[in-house]
Amino acid sequence: QVQLVESGGGLVQPGGSLRLSCAGSGSIFSIVARGWYRQPPGKQRELVATITRTGDTIYADSVKGRFTISRDSAKNTFYLQMNSLKPEDTALYSCECVTITGEHYWGKGTLVTVSS
Repeated sequence: QVQLVESGGGLVQPGGSLRLSCAGSGSIFSIVARGWYRQPPGKQRELVATITRTGDTIYADSVKGRFTISRDSAKNTFYLQMNSLKPEDTALYSCECVTITGEHYWGKGTLVTVSS
């Protein structure tokens, strides 16, 4: 099994930046892909960005050019750097991973609020 814990959320003004972290433990060696998702208030969860074991990335159109997903294998942690934040980026952000056997694991989430 894999355990994921997010950190780094908070309140930020429009145009500001935040970096979210997702620390993993357990069967880290089995992870083939990692991702960030978000759920805005009153809306469904949506994909933000993913990164594979080989470093390939995918971004939602709404965050391209503003957000960057990355990983530090030595620290068993991956990140979401969020720049030029907008009020519509306000959401509960959760990290997720997929293992080689197809299992999905989720963190509990961290709240990001973009407001002046």
